[in-house]
Amino acid sequence: MRESIIPPAVPPTTEGTLADIPARNAARRPERVVFSVKGPAGTWRDVTAREFHADVRRLAKGFVAAGIGVGERVAIMSRTRYEWTLLDFALWTAGAVPVPVYETSSASQLRWILEDTASCALVVENDGHAAVAAEVRDDCPALAQVWSVDGGGLEDLLHAGEDIDDATLDARLAGHDRSDLATIIYTSGTTGRPKGCELTHGNFMDLSDNIVVALDPIVGPDDASMLMFLPLAHVFARLIQVVAVDAMMRVGHAPDIKNLMGDLSGFHPTFLLAVPRVFEKVFNAADQSARADGKGGIFTRATRTAIVYSRGLDDPKGPSPRVRVAHAVMERLVYRKIRAKLGGEIRYAVSGGAPLGERLGHFFRGIGITVLEGYGLTETTAPVAVGRPAGLRIGAVGLPIPGVGVRIDEDGEVLVQGEGVFRAYRGNPEATAAAFTEDGWFRTGDLGDVDDDGFLTITGRKKEILVTAGGKNVAPAALEDIVRAHPLVSQAVVVGDQRPFVGALVTIDAEMVPVWGTSHDRPELTPEMCLTDPMVREHIQKAVDRANATVSRAESIRSFHIIPGDFTEENGYLTPSLKLRRNEIMRDFADEVESLYS
Repeated sequence: MRESIIPPAVPPTTEGTLADIPARNAARRPERVVFSVKGPAGTWRDVTAREFHADVRRLAKGFVAAGIGVGERVAIMSRTRYEWTLLDFALWTAGAVPVPVYETSSASQLRWILEDTASCALVVENDGHAAVAAEVRDDCPALAQVWSVDGGGLEDLLHAGEDIDDATLDARLAGHDRSDLATIIYTSGTTGRPKGCELTHGNFMDLSDNIVVALDPIVGPDDASMLMFLPLAHVFARLIQVVAVDAMMRVGHAPDIKNLMGDLSGFHPTFLLAVPRVFEKVFNAADQSARADGKGGIFTRATRTAIVYSRGLDDPKGPSPRVRVAHAVMERLVYRKIRAKLGGEIRYAVSGGAPLGERLGHFFRGIGITVLEGYGLTETTAPVAVGRPAGLRIGAVGLPIPGVGVRIDEDGEVLVQGEGVFRAYRGNPEATAAAFTEDGWFRTGDLGDVDDDGFLTITGRKKEILVTAGGKNVAPAALEDIVRAHPLVSQAVVVGDQRPFVGALVTIDAEMVPVWGTSHDRPELTPEMCLTDPMVREHIQKAVDRANATVSRAESIRSFHIIPGDFTEENGYLTPSLKLRRNEIMRDFADEVESLYS
């Protein structure tokens, strides 16, 4: 049984809660800028550690005045914005338990979370969210209060809190420590009703203590800054939020992904947190833009040079002199322009949620942005393992976080033990017991391997393994990732369970069609035309061929079908964390799957 266990870098303790961090920061470096908040005119207003601490306490007093009790649950339904971070720390300071809800959640999803947590209050961002809340309020008897951020709800709380003194607020946390419940985060629910993961203050703080040490080159420099645009309802962003505040990085929030490029240019982050699809989009957009300008050949050479240069960095001798010269030329022509579109200052990024792929990993490192892959689940408070700036191994998800152990079970399943592992599924002792081995290791449900140096690689999802009629086990994710890297492809779903061969359903990325069509002398191309266009099919076949080159013939995609529309969160085929809901897709597209074999 292979395993990799990294001892804690920081001695474990039970002392303190997340509420202590703003006060500690304000005492250490009161004038340190820890947030920049975007104003209506596109300007960024700085918030110091002292100001954030004061804002947190004022809002916490408002919750006390509103009657929110210690340990009571308060749900938050909002996009990613400064107020979310403020709400989290204010609720922790008031001794309450914030419960995140995706801002895209339906009324039924919101109802389930409010009922399951018995939340006594809800903070929404806007009128749209308030309308969803109004649909379910009568079904949630514990829900006594609803505040709207855009509707002035926080101002009302601040005003109400003026009558609460410091001693009353401080008494809220007397006797509390890291073992207390900090939040309840719901799983993505790819195969059933989401389960509420109970995460403690220690889960967040112990991980953060060790991550700050392990990733010091990223979070430690005085100019370290990050722009948060992933949803804070997701455990990945939530944990990184705590790390950023803990390390006193300057943090900005980008609530609207449509404005991301402009926000990056205005904020100039040094660090980015994203999912692989974001990096695919950046690469594809740069590629197609170059082709549309008649510079496709230059970008192709720049891509090859970046990849060869990055691979050379792994050689003790470094890249060859010839590659260094070519890289210097492409730096002036291509690389610095791509970095400029991302704000010009990004040195590192962390990618999680799905495999990034070696090609993109080497490309971005080759242009000057080191992307560290990470791996984790809601049940592990996100990171189990992450790449390190020193000793990076592209293609692996890195070494375990200090204080975390990884073990590969006999059937290849990844087992985890350590700092971030949750304490229970809320109200579901049977599921909690089933999630752990007899000796206390958490069963992730993912398949992977640990090499001789302790690096973890994820190869697939245990429940998603397909078994063809010929008895061949196929991991769909690796094939899907390669096909999805094509500029025209939005989503790819590999099928073939109990079938004679492996096939795939493919959807088109409508946003990329005009650019791709223009660069291929087909400016009239539309998403609808792509469904039957021979040239489009030929190019997607090349992506399928690239995927097939990584597996045996028995595992290769023999046939694919381009289907209309797309798989999105709005139509229920993607989770809020952008994972495929395979059961729903297989149910609703059964005829399309059948057509692959008939």
